[in-house]
Amino acid sequence: MLKSMKEEIEFKTNYLSTKSIKTIYFGGGTPSILNIEEINSLINTIKDNYKISEDAEITLECNPDDLTEKKLLSLKEVGINRLSIGIQSFKDKDLEFMNRSHNSKEGIDCIKTAKKVGFNNITVDLIYGLPNQTVEEWEENLDILFSLDIQHISAYALTVENKTALNNLIKTGKIKALPDEKTIEQFNILQEKTKERGFIHYEISNFGKENFFSKHNTAYWQSKEYIGIGPSAHSFNGISRSWNISSNKKYIDGIQDDKSFSETEILTIEQQYNEYVFTSLRTIWGVDLDYLSERFLENITEHFLKEIAKWIEKGYIQKTNKQYTLTQKGKAFADGVSSDLFIV
Repeated sequence: MLKSMKEEIEFKTNYLSTKSIKTIYFGGGTPSILNIEEINSLINTIKDNYKISEDAEITLECNPDDLTEKKLLSLKEVGINRLSIGIQSFKDKDLEFMNRSHNSKEGIDCIKTAKKVGFNNITVDLIYGLPNQTVEEWEENLDILFSLDIQHISAYALTVENKTALNNLIKTGKIKALPDEKTIEQFNILQEKTKERGFIHYEISNFGKENFFSKHNTAYWQSKEYIGIGPSAHSFNGISRSWNISSNKKYIDGIQDDKSFSETEILTIEQQYNEYVFTSLRTIWGVDLDYLSERFLENITEHFLKEIAKWIEKGYIQKTNKQYTLTQKGKAFADGVSSDLFIV
């Protein structure tokens, strides 16, 4: 697998309009199970084929039980300068429910150890809206996190997908899903408490201290180009998106036999508009009317202005100069608002 991923890095050197790389992100699963030599090998392959900025953000997604003090020190040595730790909750009952392999103490100790060895750019994932999760429990989760003095938080409402074990348990009444209004209440508490602690709510699910916004995710939300490497990875260059096949074997065989291992979709101008609206509206920067007018045809801009009007009237969208952003009220309904603005 590692050999195939390195070959894909070399193969895609002409996919982007530039060879200057500002962020590298090891994610999409549990990349922290890679050993240090494998991580270093991938970084060196990128260095051999692209120009990595001196201040590049290099993030590793990881689980608490993967990170010993020795491994954390080694990660720093090979260039990892940001950790994204999948804590999910500081409540053992929540972790058991989500079938996580770590407990609350291990999560807390992991963050403390990462800080001890010198990581000063740490983001933690939390999940709210869990079945039977009380407001008090959610507030306790946040208080523990704030006490650890980290720089960034990614918090997501629990999503129940069709044809999953959780969906079946809810349908059969064995587990009671948290009502939407309770989930929204927890989201509002999240916004209030992070603001009190100096975090900036710069994207629907993301909160960062000043100068600690995720460079990688911000680039995605601002429709910047990116390359994805490995099975199921997605790439985007402004006018097309591509995605690798999910099968490990077919991916490796495709790379080794010089066969197709991905599919590509050329985006129509309407799809490019939809993509821009969907990602931009989730952020504090919102939709820029000047950019919209320069980038797209007049009829598309007219469509946006016509459809956005009702959301302004409802109090979900606010206009500041030529920027359209979600209001506090609108943030809980971001996906619904943006999809209503789509051209279909």
